[in-house]
Amino acid sequence: MGEMIRISGGDGEFSAYRAGPKDGSAPGLVVIQEIFGVNSFVKLVADHYGEQGFVVYAPDLFWRMEPGVDLSPETQFEKALEFMGKFDLDKGVEDIQTTITALRGDAACAGKVGAVGYCLGGKLAYLTAARTDADASVGYYSVQIETLLGEKANISAPLMLHVAGEDGFVPAEAQRAIHEELDPLDVVTIHDYPDRDHAFARWDHPDAYHEADAKLADGRTLEFLKAHVA
Repeated sequence: MGEMIRISGGDGEFSAYRAGPKDGSAPGLVVIQEIFGVNSFVKLVADHYGEQGFVVYAPDLFWRMEPGVDLSPETQFEKALEFMGKFDLDKGVEDIQTTITALRGDAACAGKVGAVGYCLGGKLAYLTAARTDADASVGYYSVQIETLLGEKANISAPLMLHVAGEDGFVPAEAQRAIHEELDPLDVVTIHDYPDRDHAFARWDHPDAYHEADAKLADGRTLEFLKAHVA
C-alpha cells in the first residue's frame, strides 16, 4: 500500500501516489495516469511495480484543473473526456519532468527513472521519451501519437509501445503511420496485439481486459524496464 506525497514544480505543488521501498537503492518509475486521474487502477499499477522493486511516483497531472481527480471508467467516462479536452499536454509533460527530477532525489532511488503510461498516459509516455530525461518509457495503447510523429527526432532513450490492433481510438491508418515512422528507429520497440481492443491490459476492467495478452505485455514491459532502468 502506498502513500500520497507532494511535489513542488515551477507552477506550484501537486500530489503524487508513491509506492515501493523507503530507502535503499532501487530504480525509479513514473506511472502516468489515464484520463481518469490517479484512481484505483493507477494505484494498483504503482503498487505492482513497487512490489517488483521500483520506487514509483504516480503524479496528479490534472491538478491545474482540479486536484485529486479520481474517476471510474464505468460511470464517469464523459467527465473524464471533459478533463482530457481541457488538459494542457505541454504542461503535463513538464510535470512529468518535475516528477522524474523529484523521484531521482528520493532516498530510495538509485538514479535511473523510467515511465509507463496508459491511453492518455501512453501518449504522454511517448512525449516523455521525446522531451524529458527519462531513461526509458513504455506506452500502452497510446492515443493520438500519429499526430506527434514529428517529435520522433528527439527520442534518444529506449521507448516501447504496446499497440492494440482493434483499438477504436487508434484506427488502422494511425497504426500504419506509427509503424512507418517509428519502426526504423533503433531505440523504439513496437509490439502489436492484433485482436485486442483499447484497455486490454486494464486489470480492473473486465469488459476490455484480456488476461493472456495483458500478461504478455506486462512481462515485456517489466523485462524492458529491468534492462534499461534497473
